[in-house]
Amino acid sequence: MINDLWYKNAIVYCLSTETFMDANGDGVGDFQGLARRLDYLAGLGITAIWLMPFQTSPGRDDGYDVSDYYNVDSRYGTLGDFVEFTHGAKQRGIRVLIDLVVNHTSDQHPWFQDARRDEGSRFRDWYVWSKQKPDNADQGMVFPGVQKSTWSYDKEAKAYYFHRFYDFQPDLDTANPQVQAEILKIMGFWIELGVSGFRMDAVPFVIAEKGADVKRPREQFEMLRSFREFLQWRKGDAIILAEANVLPKTDMDYFGADGDRMHMMFNFQVNQTLFYALASGNCRPLEKALEATRTRPETAQWGLFLRNHDELDLGRLSERQRSEVFAAFGPDKNMQLYDRGIRRRLAPMLEGNVARIRMAYSLMFSLPGTPVLRYGDEIGMGDDLSLAERDCARTPMQWSREPQAGFTKSATPILPVITDGAYGFEHINVADQRRSPDSMLNWMERLIRMRKEAPEIGWGNYTCVDTGLEGVLAIRYDWRNNSILIVHNLTQAPVEAEIDTGLGDDGHLLIDIADGSNSEAAKDGKHCIYLEGFGFKWFRIGGLDYLLRRTEI
Repeated sequence: MINDLWYKNAIVYCLSTETFMDANGDGVGDFQGLARRLDYLAGLGITAIWLMPFQTSPGRDDGYDVSDYYNVDSRYGTLGDFVEFTHGAKQRGIRVLIDLVVNHTSDQHPWFQDARRDEGSRFRDWYVWSKQKPDNADQGMVFPGVQKSTWSYDKEAKAYYFHRFYDFQPDLDTANPQVQAEILKIMGFWIELGVSGFRMDAVPFVIAEKGADVKRPREQFEMLRSFREFLQWRKGDAIILAEANVLPKTDMDYFGADGDRMHMMFNFQVNQTLFYALASGNCRPLEKALEATRTRPETAQWGLFLRNHDELDLGRLSERQRSEVFAAFGPDKNMQLYDRGIRRRLAPMLEGNVARIRMAYSLMFSLPGTPVLRYGDEIGMGDDLSLAERDCARTPMQWSREPQAGFTKSATPILPVITDGAYGFEHINVADQRRSPDSMLNWMERLIRMRKEAPEIGWGNYTCVDTGLEGVLAIRYDWRNNSILIVHNLTQAPVEAEIDTGLGDDGHLLIDIADGSNSEAAKDGKHCIYLEGFGFKWFRIGGLDYLLRRTEI
């Protein structure tokens, strides 16, 4: 059973094909370029790649406006190039997850074009229409401040169409059985081409009721069960990782009480309180979020991240907490987005403080769930706030000091490479960091190896251990008679934390996973642990017999 649930201890690496590596010199990343970098990714230690959208698209929303679900955008290559890439990934033991964007299509999709031209078209009912503009058209926008309405008038159709996102992204009527059948067909197509699963975009909107008369949309959770059943039938170990920024009380509705719906979900609740903890130096709300999201089926897993390709959404925090995070990490209006989030990458948010950045990633890798790393974060890439909306954190990968950071031979890349300041490619790039033992890149490789050697995090039960200090988080994991303790200091001041492992004083040792040193418990069973400012320690808990057994191995 454990071998089938590979995602419980995966290391996921998210990238955009168009900004990762360009092989043909046209300024746009492609699958041939990505295939050339598979050895780099394998060396980093990741076990799964999550690809942002790469299907045919007008590209008005970074590929999330799909116009053909069954093809690769010609800028990135061909279906043959894609299969060569998935085959190369499989040879290196790396699985491939792709974005599944089925809440909406591009308005250039042939389905929508046919639907708007002919009211009798078989695709007319694949979208959501209204003869009159609904009264609530100015509510529920995903992109407030940029998006003006959720209903737009189409002159050719002589009707309003519903779009939860931009007006060029008409929503599919996912309650329509024909649309649901098409979604299964899309999944089946890519499974046959070597995909191991999907990151499903905007899941709460996919399963919500849609229509002009719908005032309070009801979620159709059984739809998720049908998606999972199909995947289990086609490819037993394929998964769905759901993007669902929902309250903890509805988590089990998405996972399914019997674990028969989503395999994984991103833990937005923990992500947001994690950034509050980083900003305030107070771990207590994070501990509460970990407790609130504890319940999940045995086969389910959380996806954990620090920064992703979107803005850092802070909508679940209180107004006071959100203001504190804004003040710490996005004080300028230009750093904020949609009145709810921050659009910066992590390294500049933390002002390039190496100790703090490493502590933040160690913390993310040690929380209960599967870590998801964003391309470029392993070298501490920055952002370009002169670019619009979320493009500022989607700049090309910085490979070397060569022109255009080694990303392309073209003088005009798809997005500008970061050239100025401390995060310019001449200072931050893969080539330089590979040669430096103490670089962020080599440190990240060691962190990934340490996480892979601690399966207790993915499988075990966890307990937040009292440290007596609000700025120190200690988590203990127990699984199959093995235990680990991981301690982080979220403040810049050195601290000494007294921690009770809960295992008594019978010679138990805390064995440092990084350097092998150990600390024996005092007579009262407590360990006194010293941590530098933004310091952290990963310990394996064991007695003398355990230490000898590990030495023999």
